[in-house]
Amino acid sequence: MQVISSKDNDIIKHIKKLKEKKYRDINNQFIVEGIKLVSEAIQENAKIKQIILCEDCDKVEAIPQELMYEIAKKDCIYVTEKLFKFITEVQAPQGILAVIEKNNQKSEIDYNQDIIVAIDDVQDPGNIGTILRTIDSVGLTQVLVSKGTADIYSPKVVRSTMGAIFRVKTIECKDLEITLKEMKKNKFKIVVTSLQTENSIYNIDYNKKVIVVGNEANGVEESIQNLADEKVKIPMLGKTESLNVSVATGVILYEYVRQKLQ
Repeated sequence: MQVISSKDNDIIKHIKKLKEKKYRDINNQFIVEGIKLVSEAIQENAKIKQIILCEDCDKVEAIPQELMYEIAKKDCIYVTEKLFKFITEVQAPQGILAVIEKNNQKSEIDYNQDIIVAIDDVQDPGNIGTILRTIDSVGLTQVLVSKGTADIYSPKVVRSTMGAIFRVKTIECKDLEITLKEMKKNKFKIVVTSLQTENSIYNIDYNKKVIVVGNEANGVEESIQNLADEKVKIPMLGKTESLNVSVATGVILYEYVRQKLQ
């Protein structure tokens, strides 16, 4: 078994550079770390390019035997503990990471779904990851992302999706406004979250709708608000005027679930 120990190894250099968005975009690859995410990647038949294992890390012993059988079928590389610490993004690494091809190659929108979520310039990685997990939890399989949104494939976002990154197709829009106009032609109506309305999320029918959620500080961009067929807000009984964007997205999507279960 060959064990890589040099920072100058081409594979190590490649993994290290995948921390940069520009390099991820050029190579159409990203990194996942940890037993759970690598296991999810294998289960979801993600396009795994390589799996990196720490040859002498204590945490590697925690990897289930059945997972090790699956890992052995892949292009698997061992590195020293010192080198793994050099390439890892987490403070308490489990001694396993994988290089994976992005799942955005077929970027056509699936118009057969009831609703589609569009993310407009959301910046916080935790918010984006939670939104993807919520989309996955209600059975949706795609998300539209504006050019100004933080990178879906950054390590922090990937970790916070808890595996949803492998099941939710990301459609990156060069111009979200143009994409939404095209969706209107395909008989979808645009719904935006806004404080400038009395219309509640409980007053609309969630069928053939694009739900647009906006930036943490500024909400949905004005030009997109002007495109909206419906503006909605979440009724609140307390003094707080607005919710975190990921929380708001969850509330809206579970109203969709409630209507589906009726």
